[in-house]
Amino acid sequence: MPREPQNFETAITASDFSSDDYCGTTYAAKLLGLSVATVQSLVEKGEIDAWKTLGGHRRLSLRAINNYLLKNSPQLAQVDADPRNRLSVLVVEDDEATCDLYKAQFEEWNMPVDCSFMPSALEALMDIASMRPDLLITDLNMPGVDGMEMLRALKRNQQLMAMQILVISGLSREAVRERGELPPNSHYLEKPINFDWLHGYVTALLVANRKWR
Repeated sequence: MPREPQNFETAITASDFSSDDYCGTTYAAKLLGLSVATVQSLVEKGEIDAWKTLGGHRRLSLRAINNYLLKNSPQLAQVDADPRNRLSVLVVEDDEATCDLYKAQFEEWNMPVDCSFMPSALEALMDIASMRPDLLITDLNMPGVDGMEMLRALKRNQQLMAMQILVISGLSREAVRERGELPPNSHYLEKPINFDWLHGYVTALLVANRKWR
């Protein structure tokens, strides 16, 4: 059985946090290759161990997800793509139209990039320690927990120190400075998104991964 859930910020900054802990429904759906609704159905049937935090967010045991894959889709559980040849990207953006632009560009570039999308900073905070992306692309103005709050929490997680951060927002640089300092390993771009620059940046990260991993 999974252990009792902790406060999400305490969990992601814990020194002993490991991928054997838990994840949210969105990331579980990506791991399983299923829709969020299907994952929720599996949880309701008791086929995957899960529980809810006090805030009402469903948390799933990563160990239970792996066991489900081994039982139902062993070919997926055995996939072990060389990370040196791929880039893991997490995009945190609440605007659906902007997410569609990102998806269209990544598909057009046809690069070895595994891209996940989260509609809120809160969802990203709950899953990012399990996902451990190479690159985080995030907006700042989002409902609930905003991008600045998320970045402040992430700065305290030693396991994510190598993650590159790209902030793309409609706020001016001056407005961002007024709200606080961005992490030292981050870049800032103002909207509209310069996809030519982004293409070059992602390409450079892919080359760096192959060289240093």
